[in-house]
Amino acid sequence: MSEKATLSIRGKCIEFPVYEGTEGDVAVDISQLYPEHKLMTYDPSLASTAVCRSTVTYIDGDKGILRYRGIPIEKFVHESPNFIEVAYLLLAGNLPTPEEGKAFRRRLTENELLPEPMEHYFSRVPKTAPPMALLSAAMNNLACYHTEFLELDNDDQFMEISARLISKIRTIASYIYRRTHYLPLIYPNPNMRYCANFLHMMFSLPYSPYEVTPEIEDALNLILILHADHEQNCSAATVRVVASSRANLFASCAAGICALWGSLHGGANVAVMEMLARIHEGGLSPEECIKMAKDKNNPFRLFGFGHRVYKNYDPRAKILRAACDRVFAKLKTQNDPLLNIARRLEELALSDSYFIDRKLYPNVDFYSGLLLRSMGIPTNMFTVMFAMGRLPGWIAQWKEQHDAQGRIIRPRQIYVGNNETDYTPENMR
Repeated sequence: MSEKATLSIRGKCIEFPVYEGTEGDVAVDISQLYPEHKLMTYDPSLASTAVCRSTVTYIDGDKGILRYRGIPIEKFVHESPNFIEVAYLLLAGNLPTPEEGKAFRRRLTENELLPEPMEHYFSRVPKTAPPMALLSAAMNNLACYHTEFLELDNDDQFMEISARLISKIRTIASYIYRRTHYLPLIYPNPNMRYCANFLHMMFSLPYSPYEVTPEIEDALNLILILHADHEQNCSAATVRVVASSRANLFASCAAGICALWGSLHGGANVAVMEMLARIHEGGLSPEECIKMAKDKNNPFRLFGFGHRVYKNYDPRAKILRAACDRVFAKLKTQNDPLLNIARRLEELALSDSYFIDRKLYPNVDFYSGLLLRSMGIPTNMFTVMFAMGRLPGWIAQWKEQHDAQGRIIRPRQIYVGNNETDYTPENMR
């Protein structure tokens, strides 16, 4: 690009190339700032730094836009939302043709079982084992049984291992739930769709199959779709950092799971549910909570409002709110106290200048926990569900980083420690 940016510092003028994205994002290329001029930029949390050029996901936080491969997220909300269609789109870059979709679903079905030694692994875990610890360990463990995919040589290999991981993660997730509740394992049913099969493995009992209702199956599809990718968030960036070292897909996704485990990332909807429960059990009114949230001297925190990227209503939250209405109506639990509290909090916040001026709108975590809870999924499994949805995005991000064949991601630092200091022998300290 012919446009240049100029930096004037200490009597020197330095020029940098300027790049523009397809949606108008403008970036100054400072990649040679340190190698050529021994200068660095200071950007804690990398909030203003683009670490890659990507074709996977586009977000405009000010306008409340989220698109997968250019397709607005709202387009995937129809009569029968299909997580597998979205997963294929993120992996391959295009929506599947009927033949491609059939072949991909066949790959999922053929790879839904876990290696038998892994089943024995789950039988030994204590009931108190953290589900995310089990999930990250299981993801790494899969590498032991699929060593032929530690190096990927072509697109067909990539789609094969992607299908295996996306299929097996739901089996792993259901096994984690059942073993930590001391329930017998339920094998996948090859005649069931992806989400229905997962619910079957979670909640069926021997000789008593779980009845999957269309509303619950569709709601689970929506949750997974809306979590499938979200640009360069903490876990996706972690996957890319690990991938930049030429680490395999198993290790990179396991690292993404560990990043997602953090309470500031994947655990946010858990915080929302715990908050709603405290409000209900404490007999607080939503009006009191709004008042306390605005008081900076009050320790009360209102979770589920505001987002690092979105400065408008999170488009995913809009979709999940409508899904809550459908699911709770079907379950005849419209008077669920936590849902009623959530609805009233949203109503009050959206009409309060304090929240409007600060652009604190409901985010995806505000309603996703309520939906998962309505399905019978316990709070300690929420982040596992997040990981199950996010896996296609991680894999797509890994492939971009892998295909770019770039240098290992290695940030700089500003050292603020001691200058050269003498070593003091032990007997003189």
